[in-house]
Amino acid sequence: MTFDHETLPLLAEALKDLDAGFDRLPEVTPRVDVEGIRRVLNEVAERLRDNYPYQHPQYIGQMLKPPHPVARLAYSLAMFVNPNNHAMDGGRASSRMEKEAVAGLARMVGWEEHLGHLCSGGTMANFEALWVARELQPGKAVAASSQAHYTHSRLSSVLQVPFHPVPVDARGRMDVDALEKLLQSESIGTVVVTLGTTAAGTVDPLDRILPLREKYGFRLHVDAAYGGYFRLVEDLREETARAFAAIPAVDSVVIDPHKHGLQPYGCGCVLFRDPSVGRIYRHDSPYTYFTSDELHLGEISLECSRPGAAAVALWATQQLLPPVRGGEFAAGLEQGRAAALELHEWLSGDSRFVPLMEPELDIVVWAMWAETASESSRRARAFFAEAERRDVYLALASFPRGMVEPAGAVGDWDDESVVCLRACAMKPEHREWMRAIAGRLEA
Repeated sequence: MTFDHETLPLLAEALKDLDAGFDRLPEVTPRVDVEGIRRVLNEVAERLRDNYPYQHPQYIGQMLKPPHPVARLAYSLAMFVNPNNHAMDGGRASSRMEKEAVAGLARMVGWEEHLGHLCSGGTMANFEALWVARELQPGKAVAASSQAHYTHSRLSSVLQVPFHPVPVDARGRMDVDALEKLLQSESIGTVVVTLGTTAAGTVDPLDRILPLREKYGFRLHVDAAYGGYFRLVEDLREETARAFAAIPAVDSVVIDPHKHGLQPYGCGCVLFRDPSVGRIYRHDSPYTYFTSDELHLGEISLECSRPGAAAVALWATQQLLPPVRGGEFAAGLEQGRAAALELHEWLSGDSRFVPLMEPELDIVVWAMWAETASESSRRARAFFAEAERRDVYLALASFPRGMVEPAGAVGDWDDESVVCLRACAMKPEHREWMRAIAGRLEA
């Protein structure tokens, strides 16, 4: 059995408790075709078997982490009401829960005062941050590292803002000297700093970029969709810890609770240090904002209808597992990072594998040693397929020569990029399973 069955009775208990809150209303008998639903649901289960086993520790490929049981149950419970967190009259309780949950994330990054809300994911969260930046720095460009998420160049195009990629060093971190040269030659209004690239998990040196803001006057946005929760981890490398420690000074931050935050899709969060940027969202609605004088979340969001269930699930998870240093939630992150370091160490002891760098967070990337770059890529693809046949599920990622060559994985460069293998040790269980996973990779 790979799925949680033990907690399902808790949903029935909680649903009865929820129902009791509405017992003043006349009785309504739901019209439910139980047999029809059973037939379709069983068909759904059959169809869903056509998936990688994302929930199992031997799936270590992409950033796919199963929600915590309390998140699944709270989300399901909220779906019986199906609240809409655009306005208070569509989701009164869930809107307040969203505000509390978002405040918890703001405190995690070091802000008591803030403006923020949940959204569908990192793409929408980054879009809102870049949109606000464009309104505050009209006519100016966006800069992000060449290893930043591809969404930034796409979103800049949608916003009709020029975009400039900044070169990276051999570890995939933004080159600060290259950034300053760009700032001297171009009109840059926003610099996107990535704390945890989704390809290799590398962390841009935010602490070294901050002084440039004072000199050149740009807005500083942190894309921590993947890595934001690692601010809670106490055993990071010193330079990585310095970057996370600098977050409170930036202008905006994006975090994805549906990555390390144990939430279902989609649950992203955008946070602004200065609450006054809410004026940029200002708009009027003829029929949604009349039921309460409280802030309606639709008044500070580009999205209109938004699932209140996502806020309920996040709130519930943070009640059980507060996002604080030294807590159970932070320990889970540390277990995943320890698993990544263990895998890196094992790979380093075999000459067939060439890790590109020591993991900064919990992503491990390695190339296959070969005489040529094209042969290294071919071997990586073959290894990926063979690992799947042995029930270990990895991922593939292409990296430029500048990140692979220093590791010494290739003899002759007949291509300017190499396809490498990638593992995301995001589950706490990966620590206890890593020896078994390594054994399968060895085979």
